[in-house]
Formats: sequence, C-alpha cells, structure tokens
Amino acid sequence: MPAMAKLLIVEDDESVRTLAARALERAGHTIDIAADGAQGLSLIQAARGGYDLVVSDIRMPEMDGIEMAIAAAALFPSIRIVLMTGYADQRERAEELN
Repeated sequence: MPAMAKLLIVEDDESVRTLAARALERAGHTIDIAADGAQGLSLIQAARGGYDLVVSDIRMPEMDGIEMAIAAAALFPSIRIVLMTGYADQRERAEELN
C-alpha cells in the first residue's frame, strides 16, 4: 500500500473545498482545509511547511493563492503547491511563478 500524503486544500468555495477534502480523505490522505490564502499560509507556517502538497485556488478574498504560494515558497522553498482556477485571466499571473 502506498504511503498516504498530508495535504492542504485552500479554496474559498465551501462546496468545492468540502468535496475535494472528502474525496482525498476517502483515498486515505490526511487533509487540512483553509478558506483563503491567509488561513492557508497560517496552516503552512504552523505545520512548518510539513505538507506533502498544497492544492489552492488562485482567486480568493483576503490573500489569493498566488500571494500565498509566493509567501510559502519564501519560507519553505521545497514546498509543493498546485494552483487551480476557473478564471482564465489568472493563468498569466500563475505562469510567472514558474
């Protein structure tokens, strides 16, 4: 059996956040959730970057996913972050991170 991962889901849409968390928990992963980038960054800091993967929406209130990813990567350079969005205009901003 493969090792299960510790994941952080950062998504402001509660239904999407809940669906993603449930699906990944059913697959055996440990899941933490945050409703925006500021909450996500706080959890990343509290875990000392100890997530196997952070999956984040880009467009969110308070702090967006790109701002969170930049701040998290500055603190924990080896952290893995996947950004997702339903807004095509956010793609260019995300491509600048690579």
